[in-house]
Amino acid sequence: MAATPSLVLVSGEHLDQLRAGLARYEQDYEVLTATSCAEALDVAERVRASGGQVALFVSDSRLPDSAVLTAFHAWRTVVPTARRMIAAHVDWFLEDAPRLRAGMATGKYDAYLLMPQGPRDEEFHHAVSELLSDWGSTVAAPEVESVRIVTPHVDGLTLQIRDFLDRMGLPHRVHAPDGDVARAAREALPHDAPYPWVVPMSGVPLAPRSVRDVALAVYGRATAEDLEQVVDLAVVGAGPAGLAAAVYAASEGLSTVVLEAEAVGGQAGTSSMIRNYLGFPRGVSGMRLAQRARNQALRFGTRFLTGWQVDRVRVGQGDEPHVLCTDQGEVRARSVLVATGVAYRKLRVEPLEALVGAGVNYGAAMTAAREMTDQDVFVVGGGNSAGQAAVHLARFARSVTVLVRRDGLASTMSSYLVDEIGYNPRIAVRPHTRVVDGGGEARLQQLVLEDVRDGTRETVAAGGLFLLLGAEPHCEWLPPEVGRDERGFVLTGREVPREGWVDGLPPPELATTVPGIFAAGDIRAGSMKRVAAATGEGASVVPLVHAWLADPAPGGRGASASERLGTPDRT
Repeated sequence: MAATPSLVLVSGEHLDQLRAGLARYEQDYEVLTATSCAEALDVAERVRASGGQVALFVSDSRLPDSAVLTAFHAWRTVVPTARRMIAAHVDWFLEDAPRLRAGMATGKYDAYLLMPQGPRDEEFHHAVSELLSDWGSTVAAPEVESVRIVTPHVDGLTLQIRDFLDRMGLPHRVHAPDGDVARAAREALPHDAPYPWVVPMSGVPLAPRSVRDVALAVYGRATAEDLEQVVDLAVVGAGPAGLAAAVYAASEGLSTVVLEAEAVGGQAGTSSMIRNYLGFPRGVSGMRLAQRARNQALRFGTRFLTGWQVDRVRVGQGDEPHVLCTDQGEVRARSVLVATGVAYRKLRVEPLEALVGAGVNYGAAMTAAREMTDQDVFVVGGGNSAGQAAVHLARFARSVTVLVRRDGLASTMSSYLVDEIGYNPRIAVRPHTRVVDGGGEARLQQLVLEDVRDGTRETVAAGGLFLLLGAEPHCEWLPPEVGRDERGFVLTGREVPREGWVDGLPPPELATTVPGIFAAGDIRAGSMKRVAAATGEGASVVPLVHAWLADPAPGGRGASASERLGTPDRT
């Protein structure tokens, strides 16, 4: 059993009040105290030396021997994974706020709050719980296990499965083949079943060959009702756009089903911390944002089919519904939203492609980040996803280097991330650089970097490579009637060529060239490629779906509002 994680409380004058305000955490955490920066540094060193973990530093806004931001910097050198919070005394809260709050924008600490003045200060404790929850989901080993994995070694498939489970919010552990979990699983599997083995909540072990096998085992396969019902709206893809559409459509009485081949959240679900999403002042991880949206959609009756990949669509003729063809069966829908997002472009350096899952990763997998402790890690990409990945990796890796072909990050990355990267001593930015080669024995050990200006090359040691190279659409499954641009993105609204307009008018802004099929989010030509923008587009599709379903004209679906609202809810 792992040691109990610690909270370190630091205050020179108000330590008793600070400890009283956090007394409720003493049952689950070891609460340690210090009266100065230096004493807290000694406490953190002792915890680390004993094999323990500091989950959270909570400091007064003034310390007797150090500026609080300087103290946070010193503590982070010892425990980079700990969250950091200022709980200012009421006498100092307003006076200290202007000079300290700016530090949050550069990632120097995570929250600025008023020290509790008495019991049941739930706003304060909500912030503490958020920080501890974020720490627990990205750093700590889980205390409970929804899914168990058995394998003698962590290979690419195991990492993909663990990443899927992390993104779905399912706590899990990896067990050795000689333990009790493995012995029980072995009795239910063929004698030659390859690793990894997975034991889901149902208790029925399997030897999956893909993440989709795990998704179907955890969330279930098709039912007769799934395949017989004609739904008002089928959403393909459970990223921010698809989730927003599901919430608003189901809340307005439309029978709604969401088909997702992988994990809910799409690329956004891999983001360790989104700090500029409206309504989350301390930031929110992509996984938590996606799971909250999924739970909200479920509450209104949306049906999620996780692990279902749509292979093709048969366009409905006349009053016939559109048909989404999957290997689990056919889903029929009066309207369809294409919200499959995009995939990262491939690096196409063969020696490195062969090491995907063995130090080389596409996307910012939180699971893989934990494997990078004390490694020198490289991130390729200049967008917000790359910046978020670099900041998260810096909690674990010895060093993180962001590689970009441009002069720097300012033209492609949000200012708050540029500032946070600039402040973090573990992160460096290397402009005018691309990866041209690399390799290693069984896993990544080195990279060859090229200066794009003069072609000079350098070989560097590397324990991890994270590739966030920009967007490529993957919508080959769509019928040819759905218009796409030269890059493969789906055309909607005024992006549709004039020959596709009807009576001199373009389709509605999020409507494609096929009536009843809509597109939103990153897959749509001309979209902004931001989480908030995708969410807005997903919500904006719903009025268009209503109009399409109510259209009495030939080719419309003609269902009345009362008929649609009479469709049974799906939970």
